[in-house]
Amino acid sequence: MHLFHLYTTAPERPGISPAMMPVFLLLLLLAPAVTAAPEHALTLYGEPPRYAASFQHFAYARPDAPKGGTLRQASIGSFDTLNGFISKGVAAEGLGLIYDTLTTQSLDEPFSVYGLLAEKIERAPDNSWVRFYLRPEARFHDGHPVTARDVAFTFKTLMSQGAPQYRAYYADVREAVVESPHQIRFDFRHRGNRELPLIIGQLPVLPEHWWKNRDFSTGSLEAPLGSGPYRIDQIRPGQSIRYQRVADYWGKDLPVNRGFNNFDQLVYDYYLDSNVALQAFKAGQFDYWQEISAKNWATAYDIDAVREGRIIREEIPNHNPTGMQGFVFNIRRPILQDRRVRQALTLLFDFEWTNQRLFNNAYTRTRSYFDNSELAARGLPGPEEQALLEPLRGQLPAEVFEKPFSLPVNDGSGIIRNRQREAWQLLTEAGWKIENDRMVNARGEPLRLEFLLLQPDFERVLLPYKRNLADLGIQLDIRRVDISQYVNRLRSRDFDLIVYGFAQSSSPGNEQREYWSSVNADNPGSRNLIGLKDPAVDQLVEQLVRSDSRQALVSRTRALDRVLLWGYYVLPNWYIKTWRTAYWQSLQHPQVTPDYDVGLMSWWQAPVPARHVPEN
Repeated sequence: MHLFHLYTTAPERPGISPAMMPVFLLLLLLAPAVTAAPEHALTLYGEPPRYAASFQHFAYARPDAPKGGTLRQASIGSFDTLNGFISKGVAAEGLGLIYDTLTTQSLDEPFSVYGLLAEKIERAPDNSWVRFYLRPEARFHDGHPVTARDVAFTFKTLMSQGAPQYRAYYADVREAVVESPHQIRFDFRHRGNRELPLIIGQLPVLPEHWWKNRDFSTGSLEAPLGSGPYRIDQIRPGQSIRYQRVADYWGKDLPVNRGFNNFDQLVYDYYLDSNVALQAFKAGQFDYWQEISAKNWATAYDIDAVREGRIIREEIPNHNPTGMQGFVFNIRRPILQDRRVRQALTLLFDFEWTNQRLFNNAYTRTRSYFDNSELAARGLPGPEEQALLEPLRGQLPAEVFEKPFSLPVNDGSGIIRNRQREAWQLLTEAGWKIENDRMVNARGEPLRLEFLLLQPDFERVLLPYKRNLADLGIQLDIRRVDISQYVNRLRSRDFDLIVYGFAQSSSPGNEQREYWSSVNADNPGSRNLIGLKDPAVDQLVEQLVRSDSRQALVSRTRALDRVLLWGYYVLPNWYIKTWRTAYWQSLQHPQVTPDYDVGLMSWWQAPVPARHVPEN
């Protein structure tokens, strides 16, 4: 409520005598300041944060961790730009290290943010705006102060020239208002988006004075200016990038930074594929590796370095919702627009055989877009979900209301004749038939699909699937390309199927628009890779974004999850509830690990017997 509105309506309130009017007006004037006092942290629904204003460091960081050494990591593919904010080129790994954000998220709470560039944050009582009070001591690496003008410049630049996800993510922000050199306010279009003040705090702040004479819309290998704990020290285009810790980093003693950024140097070396990288790791070429292959985790580490304790293998618990990794159908393709076709293709994937023969039974089948959390839809819709879904009944598959979503469970023998019969029936209903051992439509066009692939490891997963499809006359072509071609084809939506993951957090919100909303279906570079343009999904997404309590968020997420599952837009893959990490013994980490991340930047290097590491 605006102050002008309070003043003009106050005399008309009943029960207030003229003598008491000055006191009443004074109380009204003071009320916003009381209810919207600046705070050191924000939480999604106004609950107390875990860490009080006087906290000294996060529980998962060791404030006296030794500084020094080099952390060398691997990246796959190549890079050709140091501007990671646009939809052009392939950005180098680690660029976020050079930029500070307004706030930083704690890694042991579902969604709480604490001031970084911003010393205090103030949220309107009605959630119509958020204000950030910048720290006067904040500096870019060239010594220039970080000001509210830099924040406004960053926001306007990302919205006008940045990748499409920024316009989706900040769609509810009406404007950024510079109130003073160290004070900025973001006004919102709607008051129901409780997540928006928190995600505005994730804004990386760019220096206006450095960018004003440069073209932001084009990729470049010129090292950009930042304000974060690291700066770019050396690049070998497409091969490696090295970051140097900033010795006089302005924010090194902040509570949110104590125990972090312990390595003097961070290096990312690029490898052709993950198999080559794994061999390089075992040979001592880099320090830390997160293993994503169950087969490798089970069989590839039977080496002297592991047996002797020089390489440590550790599974760190992961409490995040697993999200949805799967084979994504591009429903822009006419051949994939029929839900029955997508359901048939889903039936023909034999997870049980794949898990047993290829993954050593290491994985759990993904059965929700929010699996491993209370947000996942289970059983039939409850009363809260029913209230959300009933107005959309005519737009949704009948199964949403009638039965729980399930995926086929096979016996692991590799024989799936029952599934093939079910798939054949669905395809027949959709107008397909088998002629001359080929599945064709009424025009005689074959059911032929191309699976666009970047990771060579996935070919062994797809080949058995290809055989199952071939048994019904469906042709699957597996096309593996390099990273540049892969990125370009994704941006231009030039694919039938890909393997992709829609990451989720414990507090889903505005990112759901970019995943599923119609407005992003035709935006090159957005994450609506499916091509979803469904008014019912749009409505459910908007209701989720505007949740006003945890209970409402859970119900609305489950309703969205249920509708997405019954749409058969993704053929679900699998997940594991830990991060599988392997690292050389020179690396150490705090005893307490965060719930929602590995927390690698809180690790440090301890002196151990030297091993050979190639020079840059």
